[in-house]
Amino acid sequence: MAKKAVKRATTPARRARATKPDSLSPTVADVVQRVARRLQRARVVFAHGTTDAVAEAAFIVGEIFGIDPDRIYQVAETDLTAAQVAQVQALVNQRIATRKPTAYLLNKIYMRGELFYIDDRVIVPRSYLGELLDAHFVDSSPLVNPARVTRVLDLCTGSGCLAILAAYKFPHASIDAVDLSAGALSVARRNVNDHGLAGSISLYHGDLFAPLSDSEYDLIIANPPYVDAEGMANLPDECRYEPAMAFDGGTDGIAIIRRIIDDAPRFLKPGGGLLCEVGRCKPALEQAYPRTPFLWLDTEESEGEVFWLAAAD
Repeated sequence: MAKKAVKRATTPARRARATKPDSLSPTVADVVQRVARRLQRARVVFAHGTTDAVAEAAFIVGEIFGIDPDRIYQVAETDLTAAQVAQVQALVNQRIATRKPTAYLLNKIYMRGELFYIDDRVIVPRSYLGELLDAHFVDSSPLVNPARVTRVLDLCTGSGCLAILAAYKFPHASIDAVDLSAGALSVARRNVNDHGLAGSISLYHGDLFAPLSDSEYDLIIANPPYVDAEGMANLPDECRYEPAMAFDGGTDGIAIIRRIIDDAPRFLKPGGGLLCEVGRCKPALEQAYPRTPFLWLDTEESEGEVFWLAAAD
């Protein structure tokens, strides 16, 4: 997700001097602080590309100011015009009144510093897999040496953001991306074209591995639906704007993950592996596969929510 990129951008706002009196032109940092306080008071739910109130405020203000939120610190002390402040206020009012994720209101999100188009045909990207692609696939990686990666599969691709990040990470690899939703694939196709990667990424409409025939991959990445029945019944208002099929993992949350694990061996090259995000399903998975040596990978903001499984395992 865009957690890391947006969170870095909020540092100046957190450290900014006390806000100016309302009679003076407010700076970017001033407005970020004010918006963050409003969002906190309204108790909106985050995690749709931002991690907290300040991160979301930086996203909103950065958009109105016309700057990537990752670089908002560069303009933290710049004054906003009255018109810009009014735009920010209108957007915040809409966010609070509707509870619609900001990414949908803006039709954009940043992930690992890259910009992606988003609408309500796809879940708002917030996967930990982007960070793990950066952190774990290096020359000394115990998982897979990136120099050996020539084919990658992205299951449940949604907006195509992970397939695109994989294409940047493995510039000599061909990427296949699959989704069951035709609407999601339309969004993914737009993002692939916007990033100039149509020659590297092929999109497939279908159910997991079904449209892939006998293809084999060095790396399979997947961020499948993994919310269990109890979680589906208690989704916050923000999540109800997103496609339910992008969340629903069945009664125990692992119905689709089971299928991915069971079928992956037929599509992995020797020495390859599966990188899969599972949210809070670690206990259910370890109970379902007691002899499977999952390697659980942590990120800056998660523990035990992504596993690596080598082809040999």
